[in-house]
Amino acid sequence: MRPRADPTIILQDTRVPVAVTPDREPPWHPRVRQLYRFWESIRRPGMLPGRQHIDPGAIRELLPDIWMLDVQPEPFRLRYRLAGTGITASHRRELTGLWMDEAHPQLRNNALYFERYKRVVATAEPSWRKGPPVTDHLCWAVENLILPLARNGRDVDMLLCITQMHKLPPRDLDSDQPAVANTSR
Repeated sequence: MRPRADPTIILQDTRVPVAVTPDREPPWHPRVRQLYRFWESIRRPGMLPGRQHIDPGAIRELLPDIWMLDVQPEPFRLRYRLAGTGITASHRRELTGLWMDEAHPQLRNNALYFERYKRVVATAEPSWRKGPPVTDHLCWAVENLILPLARNGRDVDMLLCITQMHKLPPRDLDSDQPAVANTSR
């Protein structure tokens, strides 16, 4: 599907759509916002950027939290092209080269989980989410952004993603209450 020419991109949370316009900043973590701005900067009018447009040096500080997925359209599957060191650490193993449904077998029968990815591929529009973790239980929330990429500028063949993990607060050993959560790097 062709990307929309409209400069307003709708980013979907599983609960609340957020319209990103020049006068409205989304309620995102600064690292997530930085990747979105980078993606916008390499995007040509009416076209999607492709992997060939990404200079990793331009987003060096984000690389630990970046992951990319190759899209196989039929049957729909996603393969980790790369996973940054932060992503690898949170999953406690290397994901690069693995199919998503094999890397996370608990998600195989969860069609709703993959619908978000299918929607990004079909609509060529980014998707943002903040909510409970699905695959990492060492944090209380994850915030992620999925950005479509297309080698030919039109047909989504890869997804550029970032995940910001909002870690569980450490427990005070003398109390039953957790300490204040640290939501930044």
